[in-house]
Amino acid sequence: MKKIQILIIEDNDDIRESTAEILELANYEVLQASNGRIGVELAGTHLPDLILCDIMMPELDGYGVLYLLNKNEKTAATPFIFLTAKAERLDMRKGMEMGADDYLTKPFDDVELMNAIESRLSKKEKQQHFYSQSLEKLSALFSNTSGLQELEKIIAARKVRAIKKKQIVYYEGDNVSGVYLVMQGKVKTFKLSEDGRELLTGMYGHEEYFGITSLLLNAPYTETAEAMEDSTVCMLPKDLMEDLLHRYPDVARQFIEILSNNLQEKEEQLLQLAYHSVRKRMAEVLARLCKQEQEGTELTLRISRDNLAAMAGMATETVSRILSDFKDEGIIERKGSQIVILDQVRLQQMKN
Repeated sequence: MKKIQILIIEDNDDIRESTAEILELANYEVLQASNGRIGVELAGTHLPDLILCDIMMPELDGYGVLYLLNKNEKTAATPFIFLTAKAERLDMRKGMEMGADDYLTKPFDDVELMNAIESRLSKKEKQQHFYSQSLEKLSALFSNTSGLQELEKIIAARKVRAIKKKQIVYYEGDNVSGVYLVMQGKVKTFKLSEDGRELLTGMYGHEEYFGITSLLLNAPYTETAEAMEDSTVCMLPKDLMEDLLHRYPDVARQFIEILSNNLQEKEEQLLQLAYHSVRKRMAEVLARLCKQEQEGTELTLRISRDNLAAMAGMATETVSRILSDFKDEGIIERKGSQIVILDQVRLQQMKN
């Protein structure tokens, strides 16, 4: 069985060699580089399974190494851990935004080192499992295998991005960078009114895309995207997706169909805001959320009052009052921040 290969990029000989010794004792194959330039060359040649990299180095620092590796599709998805004596929040944020997977602050002990490595390798294995699941389900997008192979290349070359609850994926007005695919968790898109109120324009779960409109229009994002819970997303770059859409008409038609469904939902949302009572609007929102969950006599929805208010276009106080009424009528049950739907039939009747 082939050993897992780890590349250490560190200009301090003592730290580099002692770290390599620990990893070799743990049965890893280790490559060593004394500066960033050599590290990039070794990464491109050997394609290691994981990279440990110092930040402050001569010739090419850690940020430069990460930038060059991300530009190479063969190394872009390689788990990357910074080794640094700098623990400032801004430095950590810069590295994570560039695509680093984790940080180890020097000095670190053997347990911290092994935990970080094992955690990243385990996450990589889970991500590969998500890739295979996604490709199986996405096969319906294509009328021939060549299109599937092209999309597989795009997805496999991208690093899945882990985002925390309430973390922003992109802001309204940002230049379009591509289409996002939710691999796990939930992401919402919303717009802010002049008085700061939030109107939720979309909610996306496993195997759903967002950002399609801006890609097709080649225009800045028209809404802000934020994680509703800890999630993982895969960004499919603009240039690669445009090429794929132009070459495979069936793929383009399918994305247009997704976009049309989204527009239809938004039209219905506008009609509800204009003509429906708050009670009917809340019933419709809950019914819509039920569709996104698995079938069953009882469904548990994990959504905050603020997000319900943004979806229904009403104040959070109004949401609380209506949910209390629904609870008294035996339609729902409240369990902390969760809503258990007890009677889906009545819910559907109320929204019609």
